[in-house]
Amino acid sequence: MKLDLLGSKHTLFRLFYRLGFTPWDGHPLAQSLRNLVEGNPSDGSLKLPAAAALELGCGTGDASIYLAKQGWQVTAVDFVPTALDKARAKAHAESVDVTFVNADVRQLRQAGIPGPMQLIIDNGCLHNMNDDDRDAYVREVSAVAAPDARLLIVAFIPGGRFGVRGIDHAEMERRFASGWTLVSAGEERALDAEKTPTRYYLFQRRDT
Repeated sequence: MKLDLLGSKHTLFRLFYRLGFTPWDGHPLAQSLRNLVEGNPSDGSLKLPAAAALELGCGTGDASIYLAKQGWQVTAVDFVPTALDKARAKAHAESVDVTFVNADVRQLRQAGIPGPMQLIIDNGCLHNMNDDDRDAYVREVSAVAAPDARLLIVAFIPGGRFGVRGIDHAEMERRFASGWTLVSAGEERALDAEKTPTRYYLFQRRDT
């Protein structure tokens, strides 16, 4: 029988939320996300037109709420009900509309996640998966993406933090080689208080 490692992590993360141990929560929004959504005068990039967006592993919803405030129609998924309850409360307090869904990122279509999505974001989800789960992640993300969708992934580097596998540039390019073009990549502000080295990867969907 094959061990479901992500399923084990589901249990662990539910326990963390129950205990209130969530060091990944409350970090500043990724600068790469702000630059993509609002435009970046330093490189001449323009504001991205608001459309349908999907956040993977949304936690308590900060990035999704930010997108909704920018006019995006946001669906956000996570597997921890406690995190989603907190996210819904935050969205209500901010008077924004976000569809929060209790779902597994490996089974987006089975969970009824609608497509096509023009923007898909991941702040620290993919980097904690094993190889098989990463394969499923890429399949599901590609299936719900619009033909010209952007995919922004923010992730720890390998060996950067104990207990998190991390992912490197070469693996990112390899996993998304079919159907995606890497538009840009670089250093990102930390996702945690320990200042673990973090990078962003911005892809755009293309015809295979």
